Amino acid sequence: MSGANAVRGEAALRIAGETVVLRPSFAALVAAEAELGPLFALVERAAAGQLSLAELVGLFWHCRYAAPPALSRETFGESIVASGLAAATPVLRVLLAQILGGR
Repeated sequence: MSGANAVRGEAALRIAGETVVLRPSFAALVAAEAELGPLFALVERAAAGQLSLAELVGLFWHCRYAAPPALSRETFGESIVASGLAAATPVLRVLLAQILGGR
């Protein structure tokens, strides 16, 4: 996952031809929790295979770091779908590990 700093708990995702770094900072996780509900419940849903696409995109959206300014949330979500959920799964795993374990 190039461009991401593993020490910071970052992951990289290809979106619309660009590499977007996802950083689960405190502010990003607070914003995600405000939209998606408690993060532990989100992790439990993911572990049970019950995480919705909207939740995945929401978590990724709030964790994006230094993304291209013209990238809209709609384009971001469409790009995740176009790339396939298999490409998003390793990134999700990194973010969920950071939510549970911290740095």
